[in-house]
Amino acid sequence: MTQRRRLGHGRLVIASHNRGKVREIGELLAPLGIEAVAAVELGLPEPEETGATFVANSELKARAAATASGFPALADDSGLEVAALDGAPGIRSARWAGPEGDFGHAMRRVESALGERGATGPEDRRARFVCVLALAWPDGHCETVEGTVEGTVVWPPRGDQGFGYDPMFLPEGETRTFGEMPAAEKHTISHRARAFRQMLAECLT
Repeated sequence: MTQRRRLGHGRLVIASHNRGKVREIGELLAPLGIEAVAAVELGLPEPEETGATFVANSELKARAAATASGFPALADDSGLEVAALDGAPGIRSARWAGPEGDFGHAMRRVESALGERGATGPEDRRARFVCVLALAWPDGHCETVEGTVEGTVVWPPRGDQGFGYDPMFLPEGETRTFGEMPAAEKHTISHRARAFRQMLAECLT
């Protein structure tokens, strides 16, 4: 197995314009002594996500930010996959929220699509969150890891913590949605936290 490249201390660009993701990744990085700066703070453009997978899109974003900034960059591509919807919204999770990023609208779309398919029982509402993290260097080298968390989607949404689809996602074995969990608690079980722990063990010092 090829040894992964590791990131030392210094500046790391968070290649996302999603404030919720930037905040969550920043909180996960805080104990490491890494100077995290958001792409938007550097005036970096947001590349079009043309990949067909979470891996492809995360690598695209990380490489674009690393090339433009001259610093290593960490990108996240993540989304909600609902089994009864054949994995949708999946890599289009953000697009379901429309140009205004209205995830209330996105969650209603999920619920409406489930209703159209008659998916009303608990087993019909199986879902998972997927997160792929890509760490890229200005020379083009890139490392990726993936984290997932299984659960179900609930209606109506519950809680005002987190962001995105969090209020409608009930993790397996839990009684509260991600939207009802304090950030510190969500960080112990979320898809992003699981991907981050793998990235920490294999690529971050």
